[in-house]
Amino acid sequence: MSAGAVTAEDPVLEVRNLSVDYGFGDDPTHVLRDVSLTLRRGEVLGLAGESGCGKSTLAYAATRLLPPPGLITGGEVWLTGRDGKRADLLALSDAELRAARWRDIAIVFQGAMSSLNPVFRVEKQLVDGILAHRPRMGRGEARERAAELLRLVGISADRLRAYPHQLSGGMRQRVMIAMALALEPQVLIMDEPTTALDVVMQRQILEQVMELRERLGFSVVLITHDVSLLVEVADRIAVMYAGEIVETAAARDVYTQPRHPYSAGLLGSFPPLHGPRRDLSGIPGAPPDLSQREPGCPFAPRCPHVMDVCRTELPVLGRTAQAEDGRLVACHLHTSESAKLPDLVAR
Repeated sequence: MSAGAVTAEDPVLEVRNLSVDYGFGDDPTHVLRDVSLTLRRGEVLGLAGESGCGKSTLAYAATRLLPPPGLITGGEVWLTGRDGKRADLLALSDAELRAARWRDIAIVFQGAMSSLNPVFRVEKQLVDGILAHRPRMGRGEARERAAELLRLVGISADRLRAYPHQLSGGMRQRVMIAMALALEPQVLIMDEPTTALDVVMQRQILEQVMELRERLGFSVVLITHDVSLLVEVADRIAVMYAGEIVETAAARDVYTQPRHPYSAGLLGSFPPLHGPRRDLSGIPGAPPDLSQREPGCPFAPRCPHVMDVCRTELPVLGRTAQAEDGRLVACHLHTSESAKLPDLVAR
C-alpha cells in the first residue's frame, strides 16, 4: 500500500488487465481478456453491453465474488482509500477483504428478491450487516442506523419489521441500496439495479441514487444493457463485447458520435430520447461462443463495416487516429491516420 494526497480527479478504482476463465484444465473458456477500467472519485461510470458480454463477471471478479467455476487468471484491481492508501483487492487476505467489502466497495445485485433472505425481517438483515463490520456498536444504535438508512432511500422506518415479500419490487431494491450504503462506501457497483421494475420506478430509483451520490460523494459503476439510460445519468460509458472493452468515452460523445459499430448498434436498438421517431435497427446475428473464439475482431461476423483485416487481426483498445480527447476504441476503422470517422448512427 502507498499513501498520498487525494483529489477529485484521482481514480478511486482501477481495473488493470483483468482476465477471467470459466472451467479448469487444458481448455477453459476465456470470458474476460485483459479488461482495464478506471473509475474517478465521485464519477458515474456506465458499463453497457448485451447479456453475456461479461459485465457482471467483471463486477464479481473485481470484488472477488466470482463463484466457481469462474477463475481470475490475471490482472489487478486497485482501490484508493480516502486517506490516499492504495490496495490491490485481488491480493488482500480474506480478513482484509471482508473488512473492505461494504466499507470501501459495495454492490447492489440483480434481483432484490433473490438477494434478500426471505425468512428474515428487513431489520435483522440490515442490523446484522452493520454489526458484522462494527461489532462495538450496540444493537440499539445499529437499529437506529438501519432506520436512518431506510429513510435515506425513501422508505418509512416502520417497514423495518417487514419481511421481503411484504414489500413491493421497488421497495426491495431500495432496501438493497440502503444495505449497500450502510457503511458509507467509496464505490457502489449497481448490477442491473432496475431489472423487472416498471419505467416509472426505474427512474425514481436512479434519480434517488444520483441524489445520494451528490450528497454522500461515492462513485458509481452502473451496469446495464440500456445505453440510452446511461446517457441520462453517467459521466462516462464503457461498452463491452465478448469479454472485452470496445469503446470508452464521455456519455454524451458515445450517444451522439459512437465510434465502434457495436456501440452504434446498441444505440440503434433503443428509441431516441429526443427528436423525431425513427425505425429501430438492432444488431443482426448473435454474440459469439466464447469457448470457440475465432481470429480477428469478435464483432466482425455482425459488423456492417467489416474489412479483411477485421477477420484476421484483433483490434487493440486505444486512441483513435484523430486522438479524440477522452475516447478509446478497439476498432480497425480508426487505426489509420487517413481514416474517416463514419457517422455510424443517424441522429
